[in-house]
Amino acid sequence: MKLPKLTRLELQIMEVLWTRGPCAIREIQEAFPKRNRPAYSTIQTTVYRLEGKKTLRRVKKISHAHIFEASISRGEAQGRLVDDLLSLFGDRLQPVMAHLIESRKLTLDDIREAERAVLALQEQDQEEPRE
Repeated sequence: MKLPKLTRLELQIMEVLWTRGPCAIREIQEAFPKRNRPAYSTIQTTVYRLEGKKTLRRVKKISHAHIFEASISRGEAQGRLVDDLLSLFGDRLQPVMAHLIESRKLTLDDIREAERAVLALQEQDQEEPRE
């Protein structure tokens, strides 16, 4: 199943659930900084949209409050964002890498870690039996 696109507010709500675990709508709203905190009804509407997108789910009801939890991982959501970003560049990684290097956001340690991950995937691919 392809993950749906998430808005900035939807991602912020998901971040609350990934960080705090299952929460009621009021708890999600109160996790936002007081300054510029979205209205309860805005959070409620967005939570129900996320439920429709199947990125979160109701897990129980306490009194009148529904408790929600994330049904996708942070990694899955981040992967979708990266895929969307790359598609803007025709799935070419080079312009993104060039920007990260020029902006000094990509370190030598990041490159070494990526190299280790690529090598581990290559080893894994070689160990899989051929049919």
